[in-house]
Amino acid sequence: MSKRSKSEQREPITKDAVLEYLATHPGETKRDLARAFKLKGSGRQALKQILSELKDDGVIEQGRKRSYAPAGVLPEVTVLEIFGEDPDGDLLGRPVEWTREEAPPSVLIVPGKDDEPSRPLGRGERVLARIVRATEGPAPYEGRVIKRLGASAHRVLGVLARHNGRAGIEPIDRKSRHSLMVDEHDLGGALEGELVVAEPVAGRAYGAPRARIVERLGSMNEPKAVSLIAIHAHGIPTDFPRETVEEAVRAKPVTSLGGRTDLRSTPLITIDPVDARDHDDAVWAGPDTDPSNKGGHIVIVAIADVAHYVTNGSALDREAEKRGNSVYFPDRVVPMLPEELSADLCSLRENEDRPCLAVRLIFDARGAKRRHEFVRGLMRSAARLTYQQAQGAFDGKPDQKTAAIQDRVMRPLWAAYRTVSMARDERSPLDLDLPERRVIIGSDGKIQSIAFRERLESMRLIEEFMIMANVAAAETLEQAKTPLIYRVHEEPSKEKLLAFSDYLRTISIPFAKGQVMKPAVFNRILERARGTPHQEVINDVVLRTQAQAVYDTNNVGHFGLNLARYAHFTSPIRRYADLIVHRALIRARHLGDDGLSDAQTARLKGVADHISMTERRAMAAERDSVDRYVAAYMQDRVGAVFKGRVTGVTRFGLFLRLADTGAEGLLPMRSLGFDFFRHDEKRHALVGERTKKMYRMGETITVRLAEAAPLTGGLRFELADDDDAPASAPKRNPLRPRKRR
Repeated sequence: MSKRSKSEQREPITKDAVLEYLATHPGETKRDLARAFKLKGSGRQALKQILSELKDDGVIEQGRKRSYAPAGVLPEVTVLEIFGEDPDGDLLGRPVEWTREEAPPSVLIVPGKDDEPSRPLGRGERVLARIVRATEGPAPYEGRVIKRLGASAHRVLGVLARHNGRAGIEPIDRKSRHSLMVDEHDLGGALEGELVVAEPVAGRAYGAPRARIVERLGSMNEPKAVSLIAIHAHGIPTDFPRETVEEAVRAKPVTSLGGRTDLRSTPLITIDPVDARDHDDAVWAGPDTDPSNKGGHIVIVAIADVAHYVTNGSALDREAEKRGNSVYFPDRVVPMLPEELSADLCSLRENEDRPCLAVRLIFDARGAKRRHEFVRGLMRSAARLTYQQAQGAFDGKPDQKTAAIQDRVMRPLWAAYRTVSMARDERSPLDLDLPERRVIIGSDGKIQSIAFRERLESMRLIEEFMIMANVAAAETLEQAKTPLIYRVHEEPSKEKLLAFSDYLRTISIPFAKGQVMKPAVFNRILERARGTPHQEVINDVVLRTQAQAVYDTNNVGHFGLNLARYAHFTSPIRRYADLIVHRALIRARHLGDDGLSDAQTARLKGVADHISMTERRAMAAERDSVDRYVAAYMQDRVGAVFKGRVTGVTRFGLFLRLADTGAEGLLPMRSLGFDFFRHDEKRHALVGERTKKMYRMGETITVRLAEAAPLTGGLRFELADDDDAPASAPKRNPLRPRKRR
């Protein structure tokens, strides 16, 4: 029914007339309706009564700004949140505002004409959309995007629990102080003990905050739950869009040279961790036969030619940029590229032809790089080795596989590394000793053990050759005046250096504040602390003093590596920055027509900022998952006594690290006894007002594990050798709601 002209004669208002009008004009207010029906005086009173009765009967609903619509009908313009995909891979949304008890209707998302193709919509994002009824398809509505509103900032990840029959959500974020209550009609079918995503809902101004479950992720008892928490808590994209997967499936192997340099006769080999699923770099080395470079070496570093498969502006390219990098968890990898590429066509598999981008590096007898050259080639890996296999060969204890290539490949490779390492030692990059925890997952998906990763010289060999290849990439692009994304690392700030100096003074190590800062300055301090009780903590403090490395289009050098220019070139399967550098090299060296485009060149700064963010996100997610795995592993050891080294001092307690597992947790201030402890920032210590007892960073303390919470990844300790320390607090069920104050 359309709006009537003023000249028309009006009949008395009826319920049927109002319903008929709202069916085609949802979202009208009482004033709009009165104007449409030309109502005055008693007519307006009758309309008010009709609206009230229709609302009480549940036939219509009142929304924001006192507008009315038939019950269950979405307004013409509404805010939608994307929650999934239909069988064809098209995005589905649901209304953010929904007050009815039944589930909200699904809306098929139709991109707006101005929607930016390089930034595809994804789960959790909110959009303002114009709604129309769908005539067919998987959803009753279609919503054309008017404006992107970004991701919801109010989602909560937690575990559903029941207390006295009431449903509630225990947040996984250890900073969250409150549980959230869930009404039965907002459960969305979730069961007790399930990991869920929820969003707060409006409620009373008093009592517990409430939430509505919007996504179920599975049982907390499942082995995959720990990494799922990290994935969802940090917004890591997991599912590839249909179009992206289809492009990957359509990709074909390179079977002919087609203008590439033939490297298949060069015995390049890959050296990776034993559990590596993809192999994106291969190396070869041999003596330089040039008489003018006596004692020199030639090294070839060949990298998977990902740019051949992931082209500018393709669905694969857009998704790779969105993800920024692969993310590695103890039980899984969330890859930047679909497995059809990352674990197959772009992986330098043994005895299979693979396209590559390679750099030929010439080093003199002292290990200094004399020159280099980039080529686009076709290679065939002669062997896939683990770090342990390579190390055995370098130590003169080859296995059956490395023995076959010992003289032809392994010995020349080791000789070249010894030469290049001389230049590295002279350059004196920052030499931190930071043991890395490794969580070993058994075949049942549960934690088998936690240990520190082995540090082998074969690992340093690969690292050093990759660093030299990265330097060559940056130099080539600078010389060609081709824009690129650098990997930059600024020198420490004055504020951090001042704090570092204050700490060194407490352990009687001198540090001149006004000196020119170079990595060698830190290396001398690290060497002085080696073998002392301060060794571990000094490494931690030096690391905290450093700035964070980022990607940028402006070069400020790399302080930690002590290099004037540096770019990531060697891992395009797992880092988008490297793919950008590959394209830039293809463009600069005229190695094909699929180099860096003008459009992408124009927005490199934005890309650099984005992938710096995704890298930080990945690091945080990986760290959180390890913390939760460690907490789960330590659950059976609650009550056990350990030696813990103080790695941090705050006004609320001490952070400790256990020697055998590297597990870290908090010894709260209240567990230090009945004295009042003051935080001495300069001495990095807690000092007792009455007893003068001091707890300092780097000291070893005997502690008892009081609580391990896999849900949050938190460990809590208490003193085990102090008679003044309070008794062990009762263990708290991580699913039990916290007391509210």
